[in-house]
Amino acid sequence: MTKYKHLNLTEREFISILMAEGNSLREIARKLNRSASTLSREIQQNAPSVYKGYYLGHKAQERAEKRKSHAHQRPRLKNPSIIQYVEDKLKISWSPEQIAGRISLDHPGFSISHEAVYQYIYKEHHELIPCLARAHRKRSKRGHTRKHQKSHIPGRVSIDNRPAHIQKRKQAGHWESDTMISKQHLSALLVLVERKSRLTKMKKLQRKTAHENKNGIVHRLRHLPPKLRKSITYDNGSENTEHKQVNVKLGTRSYFCNPYHSWEKGTVENTIGLIRRFFPKKADFSHLSPTQVRRVEFLLNTRPRKCLNYLTPIEVLANECCT
Repeated sequence: MTKYKHLNLTEREFISILMAEGNSLREIARKLNRSASTLSREIQQNAPSVYKGYYLGHKAQERAEKRKSHAHQRPRLKNPSIIQYVEDKLKISWSPEQIAGRISLDHPGFSISHEAVYQYIYKEHHELIPCLARAHRKRSKRGHTRKHQKSHIPGRVSIDNRPAHIQKRKQAGHWESDTMISKQHLSALLVLVERKSRLTKMKKLQRKTAHENKNGIVHRLRHLPPKLRKSITYDNGSENTEHKQVNVKLGTRSYFCNPYHSWEKGTVENTIGLIRRFFPKKADFSHLSPTQVRRVEFLLNTRPRKCLNYLTPIEVLANECCT
């Protein structure tokens, strides 16, 4: 039995070139005098975590070296007092950022990074995951992604090209759109928010599909006067691929946030946070009735807002209709 030898940078660069030329792993293994299983393991471990088909030799070398250096990592948190502090605060719904920012005030001389808290939770104490706001069982993978280099949305116009006056909220008729997912990820809730007035319109979708999403937007906005239907800003979800048909029916223009920049449509994101008070994440939207949806919409639209000088969204939009 021959002794296993790790791949080096030269071999990894050779793999990168041959893969780009379309060679199979078995063909590459034969040319390198390596086993196909060695190359398969190399791709699984050292290709970008999000997009496995994109392999670069020098990047793979960096990942391999980093993995080797972390192979015998010490525990993320070692001080028993810090551990107790972290766990106590997590159990009362503090975020890792809040814990990291506050610990030096409560215990001078102690410090910790929020990343260390996340690693402590996800790599050593999974039972604490439910204490996090999102409570994802796995952290989002980090690494190179080409997901949105070639857009899957036809006619996509970036938010970077959206007129500046829309950002300033000086003109009514500019909307943001998003969908809330229910517990079983089948039914969903369409949420539309007008940027200036914060008026909210909602509609239950049986499925989170492009066709249902398009019909839902048209149904909720078609009765508004044309001057209140100017633009809609979306994220890059596949449910928004029929946006051009929405524009034809409503006379709107479409703009799309940059990938993974949900804060660029912060008005609807904030509104979804308010809606979650009525329909929490564990709620199954398939059981929602139209009456329940309309009730929450009414409560949001008749709720005074500090940002509106304590007027309600309905009052602000009514003023726009009269001018």
